[in-house]
Amino acid sequence: MANSLQPGFLRLFWKNTLAKDNLILGIILGFIAPFIGIVCFYFAKFSSMSFSEFLQILVMWKSFFTSVITVSLIADGVIFTIYTNTNRDITAKGIFIATMVYAIISLFLKFFI
Repeated sequence: MANSLQPGFLRLFWKNTLAKDNLILGIILGFIAPFIGIVCFYFAKFSSMSFSEFLQILVMWKSFFTSVITVSLIADGVIFTIYTNTNRDITAKGIFIATMVYAIISLFLKFFI
């Protein structure tokens, strides 16, 4: 088990998974990145409270919800830029598709719920 975390493993993981130009990979990354953005926002601004309290505030305050969504979509923008600049346009297209789905769902939640 300890051997699986050596630098060679990480290099192979990058080469065989993240470095590929694949639409499905882009969609998966596009849906994961906003959640990582939300967790980073929590640790940067609200680490003094529990994560469940943070989520309750997120649900109750629509203006707060909007700011968290903005930060989480920036995370998608970062990975989109990385994949576009490295000429992996099919993966970037998947990230863009996931970002649009995420944005539409966020707008629906903000205005109709």
